[in-house]
Amino acid sequence: MLSVTQKAVVYVIRDGRLLVFTHDGLPLTRTGVQVPAGTVDPGETLEAAARRELREETGLQATTVRYLGSEEYDLRPIRDERAVRHFFRAEVQSVPADESWRAGEDAPSNGGSPVSWTCWWLPLRDAHVLAAGFGALIGEAASA
Repeated sequence: MLSVTQKAVVYVIRDGRLLVFTHDGLPLTRTGVQVPAGTVDPGETLEAAARRELREETGLQATTVRYLGSEEYDLRPIRDERAVRHFFRAEVQSVPADESWRAGEDAPSNGGSPVSWTCWWLPLRDAHVLAAGFGALIGEAASA
């Protein structure tokens, strides 16, 4: 039986570009282009999870978040898990001056080795390249 996990997914759109990241040192064929997202902690609201994931994965603080809807995603064969993904559009007040910046986790929640990634701005018209169903509600976010 598949476990069901609640996830928060965050879209940040500025000047016609979407905030994304790619993992450093790993092939795109394995990790793809992603947006900030992660598991909702026990007792945490969906909005709080969206704000936390954005901060943890990019270093950016959300000034506002708006709920867009949810979608289910089957993670098999990588994991016997079904994710209920709750999508948000977030606004941020300030962003790094550089077009890209490094972020990562020294102690990932899965207990694995430290990981790093590069955050950057993807033209919104190219958002179809998002991995693993992360683009499910990009049209809704773009029209918001």
